[in-house]
Amino acid sequence: MTAPIPRDIPDLPAVPGMPKPLPSSVPAAAVLTPVRRRFAAVFRLLTALLAAAGVTLALLPGSPLRVLGHFAIQSAVLLALVLTLSACRAWTARRPLPAALTGAVLLYVLTAALAHHLLPAGAASLPSPTGGAATGLRSAADHLLHTAVPVAAALDWLLLTAPGRLRLRHAAPWLLLPLAHLAFSLALSEILVTGTTAPPLLPFLDIARHGYREALGTALLLGLSLYALAVLLVGLDHARPDPTRHRPKTGFRLQPPVG
Repeated sequence: MTAPIPRDIPDLPAVPGMPKPLPSSVPAAAVLTPVRRRFAAVFRLLTALLAAAGVTLALLPGSPLRVLGHFAIQSAVLLALVLTLSACRAWTARRPLPAALTGAVLLYVLTAALAHHLLPAGAASLPSPTGGAATGLRSAADHLLHTAVPVAAALDWLLLTAPGRLRLRHAAPWLLLPLAHLAFSLALSEILVTGTTAPPLLPFLDIARHGYREALGTALLLGLSLYALAVLLVGLDHARPDPTRHRPKTGFRLQPPVG
């Protein structure tokens, strides 16, 4: 008569006098072969050049200091810098940039595009220059910065980045730059009340025209909308599929242990 086979193997006692194994840390590069992502690098570099072209066209006909004060220009400059660095990392098979950084830049570009297309005409556009050629340059800059560049940045995020890396805790720090820009626009609008004829950066925050209460209410509503957009971006990042994952076809499927 044989004894029943136990379902679980009991823990074996430690052998006295044997040294404990030291924990070892093996880098991922020693296990997985680095892969150059050439298509992602080229696409990001082209998007960065597109953003730089839009900023250049906006700077040509107008005052550089005033043009650089617009949020669309600032977000495009940040996008060009971040995508250029990200393209270099993808081409050399290095680790991607932190998701908190790339997510912040994407939020800024999308915010500028949505403000341009959803707010009343001229509310979030670049300053209007005088002259036929200058008007054409301004129109081309508007199309690049508010349509082409945001679409390209969104496609890069959707199709060329791994999902699930954004966190809800990133949403609040992302708002620092937009809120600082709103505060600067409100302060500049208050200075312009003294009698100067220079138009405000954001017409919907014009204190001389709308008053303090309406301008502050609009700024608060914009801040809440920005936070909602940031939370939506995090939610979409966790809901979208992974376009960068390639599962090998092995011909068999692992099953859970029996017994």
